[in-house]
Amino acid sequence: MDMKSLRMRLGLAEDVTVVRKAQELLRLSNVHFNASSFGVGEVCKSVLCFELACSVLQVSFNRQKGIRVSGLSEKAYVRSLAAMQNALGLRLKVDIRELAIQFGCVRLINIVHKALETYKQRFVAALPVSRRSSADFSRSVFTAVAFYLSAKKHKLKVDKMKLMEICGTSDTEFGNVATSMLDLCFDILGVEKEKRDPKSIQQNRELLDVIPGKRRHDTVTSDSDSESVPDLKRSRVAINSRAYSQWKASIMTARQTSKTTAVPDGYRKPTKQLTLSFVERDSPSTIPCKLPKDCVDALSIQ
Repeated sequence: MDMKSLRMRLGLAEDVTVVRKAQELLRLSNVHFNASSFGVGEVCKSVLCFELACSVLQVSFNRQKGIRVSGLSEKAYVRSLAAMQNALGLRLKVDIRELAIQFGCVRLINIVHKALETYKQRFVAALPVSRRSSADFSRSVFTAVAFYLSAKKHKLKVDKMKLMEICGTSDTEFGNVATSMLDLCFDILGVEKEKRDPKSIQQNRELLDVIPGKRRHDTVTSDSDSESVPDLKRSRVAINSRAYSQWKASIMTARQTSKTTAVPDGYRKPTKQLTLSFVERDSPSTIPCKLPKDCVDALSIQ
């Protein structure tokens, strides 16, 4: 597809600079790899070149239109864009201050700096002496992962997909760096998975005591302080099951007693034979016939 017609389909303004930059990136991509080895079609590769050109020239680009024209899903599109960006050497330098301003987490700037420096020191210390000089932390994925884990540690919401788009990395690379960073800096960036007892937390205890909703368990356990809420639930279940067992036993006992009183052992109800009586029908000669009065008088005269 022609780059100019593709520009019109993407809804970009008529700018010769953007088209020339996209054509340049397309030629570079054809030199480094072809579409079949890269795993996308020619149209998709042209769309990716347009987005990279717009990002280099600071021109707005509608990604949703690009995804529709490319024919890929959003996740596959982001992964292909990150792979092409890394292959062409267009990795953007990510600044911690810019990320903090963009995501509204300004108070994390010093925390992210400290976490990133600690990770670099511990990572280099774990390497052999011969490989320490070749350690490279210039990729923006390290900054992005440190920022994301710091925000998660302090319970701040950060869009992971948007962060990966900004730093130009894939989901696999982001996950690998996050796993390595958590292993080495769990004391700084890790989050405890075990739930702590609220009564053992002394921080902001006065707020916990003031809120009535947080004290509803205290009223339940006022009779026995040593008994916890799960124990009370188990005791209620045991009481209900015991009551059901007693009710069932009483019903079964009542049925047994009714059977024994109504029908004693060895008793057999006597049977009674019925007699059949048939009514004898009269013969036609003996059946009385009622004649009219005139007929009776005539017969008597004769």
